[in-house]
Amino acid sequence: MATLVGKRSLLPTGNILIVDDELKLRKLLGRVISLEGYSVYEASDINSGLQLLNDEEIDIVVCDVKLPDGDGVTFTSDCKLRFPNIEIIIITAYGNIPDGIQAMKNGAFDYIIKGNDNDKILPLIEQAMEKSRLRKKAKQLEHQIFLSYSFKSILGKSKVIKEAIAMAEKVASTNTTLFISGETGVGKELFAQAIHISSHRRAQPFVALNCSAFSHGLLESELFGHKAGAFTGASKDKRGLIEEAEGGTLFLDEVGELHIDLQAKLLRVIETGEFIKTGDVVTTLVDVRIISATNKDLYSEVANGKFRKDLFYRLNVFPIRIPSLRERISDIPLLTSHFINIYSEKLNKKMEGMSKDFISCLQNHSWRGNVRELKNVIERSMIMADGPILQVKDLPQELQVVHSEKSKILSAFDLESVEKLHIQRILNYTKGNKLEAARLLNIGLTTIYRKMENYGLN
Repeated sequence: MATLVGKRSLLPTGNILIVDDELKLRKLLGRVISLEGYSVYEASDINSGLQLLNDEEIDIVVCDVKLPDGDGVTFTSDCKLRFPNIEIIIITAYGNIPDGIQAMKNGAFDYIIKGNDNDKILPLIEQAMEKSRLRKKAKQLEHQIFLSYSFKSILGKSKVIKEAIAMAEKVASTNTTLFISGETGVGKELFAQAIHISSHRRAQPFVALNCSAFSHGLLESELFGHKAGAFTGASKDKRGLIEEAEGGTLFLDEVGELHIDLQAKLLRVIETGEFIKTGDVVTTLVDVRIISATNKDLYSEVANGKFRKDLFYRLNVFPIRIPSLRERISDIPLLTSHFINIYSEKLNKKMEGMSKDFISCLQNHSWRGNVRELKNVIERSMIMADGPILQVKDLPQELQVVHSEKSKILSAFDLESVEKLHIQRILNYTKGNKLEAARLLNIGLTTIYRKMENYGLN
């Protein structure tokens, strides 16, 4: 039989399952534990205990060794296989060292003898619960990290972005070398992080390096490391970023800026998984996945002799192109809403949304800086906004000017604008005689009055 014994009126601090076939001891122990604020469940045998573990979110199991349908030591092993996050405390009236050792090997949190449990059981439960809480926090953090850097963090419903995501998802679980191309600000590093977090390497480091941020000499040291005394100022050994990424992923952004000498060393890493540090004489072995990216046309760089052809083909095993924001303007409202939510919290400024003209203005912009530029524009607009709705006047001046000019161009071809202008010309011709104007326009007198009112004509 399996039942919930009880809990205090305070919020419970965790769920405890007691598995013991001695009714009085089970009830007494359950009462003592429930008085500490825990929700306590009880079971008289292993089968009913397993049923409760399937049905309830149990944190800790307190289990007797000798039970009608088995023993607690074996149950510990089975339980940890099926419910690895549950902590198990074994209690017994017949304590012996071999059972205690085996229980701990099977994954028990502790092993105590009945009679000594009055003073020990509650502190043990609190210790086990703290371990459980820490594990849950770690799981929550891991889940948050996954959501922040997985493919779910890449927003967009347009066909082109969905195709790029689908390509990346297919190759994420492999060790294949990837090449990501796209304009500055499209989110190449975001894609690289999503590929890493979705791979079997997710528990190992993700290391990113912008190759354009360092000079040739400094970049070699940053990437491959050096030995003490290799050059002036090298006072101690330095691990390069390739070593720091051991077992994980190395993301090389702007790889087109890599000096031709370093390209040969990188090629060796990809082909053999080894390299030699500056000033060293022995080979360093690494297991690392390379993802590279650039906004340059590497085909042209290869043709001009600025980039090694053999390295290019090694990097370009599986190419993924990230579309520009201009190619996915239908995603702008979704991205804008996301950035509004981010800056509402950061700026402590509640924003309810944006006007249609505001979105229209964003969708008509060229976005040479892509998603990164859009993010900056939304932050600036929210700082400038006086009301809860983002308006065109909140945008940077250059976007407002472009919007105004395009509006004028559009209005010149707009049917209503043309009709309004034509009616005004006829009224000018008839010197305001509405009856004559209606006759010339071949419309009724009430119609011309209605149109004059709609267009604000006198």
